[in-house]
Parts: sequence; C-alpha cells; structure tokens
Amino acid sequence: MGTVFFHIDLDAFFASVEVLDHPEYRGKPLIIGTPGPRHVASTCSYEARKYGVHSAMPMTTALRLCPEAVCVRGRMERYAEKSREVMGIISSFAPGFQQISVDEAFLDLTGMERIYPLPGRAAKELKRTILEETGLTVSIGVAASRFIAKLASDYRKPDGLTIVPAGKEEAFVDAVGLKKLWGIGDSTYNNLLRHRIRSVQELRVKSAEELRHLFGKNSGEFLYSVARGIDPGIFRGDSKSRSISTEKTFYPDIYGYDALDTYLLEMSQEVMFRALEERKVPRTAGIKLRYGDFSTLTLQTTPNKPIYSSSDVFQITSGLLREKYSGGGVRLLGVFISGIYDGDDVEQPDFFSGKEEKERKLEKTILTLAQRGSRVTKARTLRREGQVLPEKRR
Repeated sequence: MGTVFFHIDLDAFFASVEVLDHPEYRGKPLIIGTPGPRHVASTCSYEARKYGVHSAMPMTTALRLCPEAVCVRGRMERYAEKSREVMGIISSFAPGFQQISVDEAFLDLTGMERIYPLPGRAAKELKRTILEETGLTVSIGVAASRFIAKLASDYRKPDGLTIVPAGKEEAFVDAVGLKKLWGIGDSTYNNLLRHRIRSVQELRVKSAEELRHLFGKNSGEFLYSVARGIDPGIFRGDSKSRSISTEKTFYPDIYGYDALDTYLLEMSQEVMFRALEERKVPRTAGIKLRYGDFSTLTLQTTPNKPIYSSSDVFQITSGLLREKYSGGGVRLLGVFISGIYDGDDVEQPDFFSGKEEKERKLEKTILTLAQRGSRVTKARTLRREGQVLPEKRR
C-alpha cells in the first residue's frame, strides 16, 4: 500500500468548545478574544468567517466587519482538556501518532493494512468516534505524505474527509489552486503574480534554479516542491520523541516582538497544561521561528532547574524571542518543551522553591476547575492578552 498518513484537524476548535459548553452560541458568529483597541481575535467560528473575520485580526476590525458577533475570552486550560480527550482517541487508533498543536495531529498508518485495509473507512470510523465521545467534529486528510494530508484536511472543512491517492498529488494541488496552497500567504502570492505566475501549473514549469533565482534559496525550493505535490519536509518529526509542542502559522506574516510575545504566552500555557494533565515535568523549553522566506530558527534553553509552570515556559521562550528575533515577517511560531520526565510536584521543596510550588499548584487548580466547567484564568493572561498587531513595514 505504501505510506499512509492522516492529518486530523479540529474544526474551529476554540469556538467549537465554547459552543459545546454554551449551546446558546450555536449558529451565531463567535469570536474568541477581548473587545478593545489593543486586542486581537484569537480565532472565530465559521459563521464569523463568512464576514471576513480571521485569527490575528484586530478586534476593532473584526467587530466592524461583524458587529453582531458574540465575543468570549479564551480559556486555554479548557481547550487543553478537550484537546487531550481528542488526542487520546487518535493516539489509541494507531501507534504512529504525532501531535503538532492543540488542535492538529498526524497519524501514520503505514504498514497497518491488515488492521485498516481501507484508509477511507478507517478515517470515517475515527471521525465518528471523536464526535460521539467528545461532541467535536474534525476534518481529516488522507495521503501518502504529511504535507498532502495536511492540505487535504483543509479542502472540505468543516467536518470533511478528503483522500488523495498516491500518484495524484499534482492533480490535487492543481485543484486546490495557487492561493490556497499551504505556505503561500498573501505576500508570496503577490510576489508570484508580479512574476506572472498565476496558477500551480505555471509555477510547475519553472525549474528549481529559476525559482531559487527569483525567490531565494529557501522559498524557491519550497515552491518547486509544493507545485509538484512533493512534501517539502516541514512536518517531519519523531512521533515518539519525549517532547510536547505546538505551532501556529500566520496568514499573512505577522511583525513585531509584542505581537509574537502575545502568542508565546498562549502557546506556553497550552504546552504546560498538556504536561500537567499528563503529569510530566520538562527540563528544556524552546521556540521555532520561521520567517517569510522559509528560513527557520530553532532555539532552546535548559535552565539549572526543572520547569514547573507556564510562567517558566513563557519567561524562557520570550527571552529567546527577544534575543534572536530579527524584526522581519514571521510565518510560523512554535513553542516546545522537552527533556520530559514523569513527575507531578516540585522536587526537593525548600525555602527557595516556594514560588515554583505555588505556581504549579495554581495551574493544577485552574486545570481542575476547568475540567469541572468553571471559567478561571490568571490575571497575568488578561493583562497581556491579544495586543494589536503592528502594521507591516513598507
């Protein structure tokens, strides 16, 4: 059968969880974020997207486009809890599990033909199980590579299933179209148009050398691969590695330390709540930073003591960003924790570990209350949440 990958993507995840907890929101345009001139939309429901609202949009713009929208403040601890339910189902389905964010995962079914001879039937069964056990819908892409599987999961959202047979990758990227190819944001697309490249087919006739000359080494090689349906290798990773990570891709690229720092706080909470639920303690934290030209930095730090809270993770990742961020447009931002070991409490408590104990106990309490349906969050989160993104420098 060859390689078989599923990409599973929760549909409008944060908004869907809010609708699950508050049925009165169903069918209404819903924005996750805080109203105000210095806040942005974290995400939104499909009803809000019809008005042109999207993630990372300033709230003033979102509410101007959709003045009747319902706005709710995000609850990362609750989203982490529901994510864990879904990921638990996915990871029990097959051993080749790789979670890449709070709402996305890959599943490698290669070599499992005897158990799942028909990938499409297996995907339908997985979708049904997730809906029945969690109340949430997912979209699944099935393909011979992670890249095409991820592209396929977005093709028929929400609640979609798209299967791309091996050998049909070029036909599929042609059907998706140039503007909707993963990794081609507004800036890249406009640059392609300036070079009179208006379709995937027109991009495919360009040689790798031509594309490197026109767009630079990293972008040129990426464009050469995706035009042919070839996995550019962005999603490679060891599904068995002892780490927890999340990442967010931005369309268009975002600029400015403050805007990126806001997302770091959210992602630091996400990975740490996942660690708390799994009763894990990390020793290392780091960031992944991909610029608009596809150049990528992976930075990490291992402090002289374990990492016990999201505040610890945020302090480390924010420092790495401040030290290394060049000021250019960022296409992807990721946070990861690694060096993970089993543990639930602060090791060797003494006079100097009081802060760590309090932080960890606080976050465990927040998580427990969220699991019981209460809405609790740290004041620090409210102070830093959703700053307006700076305008792109020209």
